[in-house]
Amino acid sequence: MSGRTEGRAVECQPQFPITGYIVDFACPDKKLVVEVDGSQHADANAGDEARTKRLEQVGWTVLRFWNDDVIRDIDNVCQHIVIEAGLAGTT
Repeated sequence: MSGRTEGRAVECQPQFPITGYIVDFACPDKKLVVEVDGSQHADANAGDEARTKRLEQVGWTVLRFWNDDVIRDIDNVCQHIVIEAGLAGTT
């Protein structure tokens, strides 16, 4: 991901356990969760909302992206992550 963020690194770990959930990616130093939702998640809104709420209750920020957005516009997705991690404008 650092190649997509102009030299700014965000350390994220895949399949990271947090309070009984396994999240897609977690950046523990920033308490940031990145979830990538595919078409199988279209009917899972209530479950996703409960999961997001629980993660936020324990201090995590949750970003959700559709799989298609990640595939089609990875640069924009990475930019959102960098901004949320507080690394925008750093060198």
